[in-house]
Amino acid sequence: MAFLQDVFKDSGVPTYTFVEPNEYIKIVVTLSTKGRCLVVEGPSGIGKTTCVLKALEYLGMGDSIQLLTPRKKKDILSIEKILDNNENIGTVIIDDFHLLSIENKNRLSDLMKTIADEDREDVKLVLIGINRAGDSLVSLAPDLNNRITTVKFEVNPDSKILELIEKGEVALNARIKYREQIVRRSNGSFHIAQLICKELCIIERVIMTQDNKKELNTDINYVVDKIMTDLSRVFEVKAREFAIGSRLRSSGRAPYFHLLYWLSESKDWTIRMADIYLKYPTHKASISQVADKGFLYKLINNSENIKSVIHYDEYSKVLTVEDPKFMFYLQNLDWTDFVKRIGFSKINFDKKYDFALSFAGEVRSIVAELAILLFEEHECSVFYDFNEQHKIIGEDLTDYFEPIYKSDAEFIIVFLDRNYPRKLWTNFESDKFKERFGEHAVIPIIFKGCEPTQFDKLANIGYLSFDPEKEQSEQIKSIADIIVKKLDEKRRNEPS
Repeated sequence: MAFLQDVFKDSGVPTYTFVEPNEYIKIVVTLSTKGRCLVVEGPSGIGKTTCVLKALEYLGMGDSIQLLTPRKKKDILSIEKILDNNENIGTVIIDDFHLLSIENKNRLSDLMKTIADEDREDVKLVLIGINRAGDSLVSLAPDLNNRITTVKFEVNPDSKILELIEKGEVALNARIKYREQIVRRSNGSFHIAQLICKELCIIERVIMTQDNKKELNTDINYVVDKIMTDLSRVFEVKAREFAIGSRLRSSGRAPYFHLLYWLSESKDWTIRMADIYLKYPTHKASISQVADKGFLYKLINNSENIKSVIHYDEYSKVLTVEDPKFMFYLQNLDWTDFVKRIGFSKINFDKKYDFALSFAGEVRSIVAELAILLFEEHECSVFYDFNEQHKIIGEDLTDYFEPIYKSDAEFIIVFLDRNYPRKLWTNFESDKFKERFGEHAVIPIIFKGCEPTQFDKLANIGYLSFDPEKEQSEQIKSIADIIVKKLDEKRRNEPS
């Protein structure tokens, strides 16, 4: 007699439904190799820890292991003690090792090198982490790579998910009619397959082995809807908090929202910023601002809600979902409805920048303050030359700047002081954006003493004023609020 909670388990090591992943034999061989430490990486919920524990059980080593995780403060202390004194400690598994501090990762790297070089039998380290977690170790100690075995778990193939379902059917003496739907909805995750099968059995009132074989006919879409109702209570607030960032900027580029959406589409539950920049060039400026300047890292690590489901490695620039249930929630979320509930005015963008700034060098301090304010307070994508110096170096400047001022920005913000007409590059830039006056896309900021006369072309163009003799920050904040409001109005009036 088997009970449902032991057959389709949503936590712990499966009793009846363990399926050997493709990586199983390699793990068994590495665990039985003297002096060889093991790093196992891959998406959450696909069976990494279960596979290691089953392999140790097969080798007769299951009773002499320490299973530790940095998620527990007492385990962090245990890990640090092992780093100090590790003679005759046997097999140590550190799950979620990517959460360790850089210092402790460094020390682990050194210890694993020593174990390999000394061919030690008295200690075996097994590190388990999310996708590309091993990259951070190798980046700290490049010579470590040849001394350890790294096993990369991929998303499980459909055949493995089906094998899990069939084992559960045998244990419960039942047959699931829509098995293929479960396979498809599981997206390669053993954990999610267990979750769906368990919920299906509860709906069908199958809580133990059936005396007579029973067919389970409930539509899997109905099962998923029920699971989503339960998951929404837990994960809606986490998803919303991440998507909004530090606060809602309805007219901004929604960089955090887009990262969350791209995570939901990722097959391995992971996205690399370098790949995102190439794949979504119109979002590169806004995403790089949050990813490369520490804002993304701070958002996650300052929130227990977000930190429990999403991890960001600042060194490898990799963003990963850590909770398989949260990933399932994202994959089945109605994103159109989610956008409306959050309150973004627009999430699809044709242009790389919201604003491109044109100015003479003498007013750079004023321009820089506006650029920072537009990004940090309003999450706008801004072309400001100092932000892109690393890209500009070595480029043909005319080729680089021309598309930015001609078509790549929603609005051109022009700082017209006495020096502006005398500069070579401002003349070049103005020549490129002059046609955009007809699109109402040029916003002049005219300095006191440079106001247009009735004979100037700017006489009929609405502009903002700046007085260098007055307090700078208040004027900059007012300018930022006005131009962002104009951007927001433009987006709300555009067809969705």
